[in-house]
Amino acid sequence: MDAWLIYNSSLKSKKFSDIHKWYVKTAKEMGITLHLVANSTLNIGVVNNQLSLKHSYPEPAFVLFLDKDIHLAYQLEALGFRLYNNAQAIELCDDKVLMHQAIARKGLKQPDTRFAPKFFHNDVDVDDYRLIELEKTLGYPMIVKNSFGSFGQQVYLVKNHAELKTRVKQLLDKPHLYQRYLPSSRGVDIRLQVVGEEVITSVKRFNPHDFRANVTNGGKMEGVDVSDDYKALAIQASLAVGADFSGVDLLIGEGGEPLVCEVNSNAHIKNIYECTGVDVSIDIFRYILENNKKEATS
Repeated sequence: MDAWLIYNSSLKSKKFSDIHKWYVKTAKEMGITLHLVANSTLNIGVVNNQLSLKHSYPEPAFVLFLDKDIHLAYQLEALGFRLYNNAQAIELCDDKVLMHQAIARKGLKQPDTRFAPKFFHNDVDVDDYRLIELEKTLGYPMIVKNSFGSFGQQVYLVKNHAELKTRVKQLLDKPHLYQRYLPSSRGVDIRLQVVGEEVITSVKRFNPHDFRANVTNGGKMEGVDVSDDYKALAIQASLAVGADFSGVDLLIGEGGEPLVCEVNSNAHIKNIYECTGVDVSIDIFRYILENNKKEATS
């Protein structure tokens, strides 16, 4: 069986190549020939009024889409390719505003959040009235996030009106959001790896020196057993964005209750393995093979 792993050709670090090789190795052990396909090697467009695709790879039984090239993802799906994750799930997870909206539509617990209005340039006067409304709603300190960003980057903690005004001015022409800060989860979150409707493993990420728990920002992680309410919320959040598999980050409320921070459609599996000894790639491919069989007979 041939399959594709699509990755972004601009990401050339060893961290990404190691993960890709990991998937190839696991796939081979499960009877799958997984071809590494850079997104830039697939030529898509419209020819003679029809969607077109040119490539030099064997036709895949499925596509493991580890990229955020959403135009490519939607084009492949329109041409009949089965993507894991699907294009809509990738789009929802990549845009934090869309992700929070999807979570809210299912009524799942998350921190109070305000979405910034759209501006086409940043030479606009910052509306003090709007900032005051944010302060009344969310209080200080307050989290400010770019809608697009990974590894805890483009996430900021503002402590007063002056800091908020400065940060808003910097982000005016970029999609972003404002969120209530949870002291009970400062520098701590729980990452749960979800495949289908099952939590495969979970880790606690923590950083005593930063309000963000991300390992990329210096955080550490340790394996952790979580209660059923954490598992249930992680599964519900993954389903809310339509993901086949995901890494769900949960914050810890003041009473210990879980709240959704983020759903990642392309959570890295290497750090999880090094921490827990659980190889999530096995579960991902097992799920894909079983799901392909179900879809073929339905």
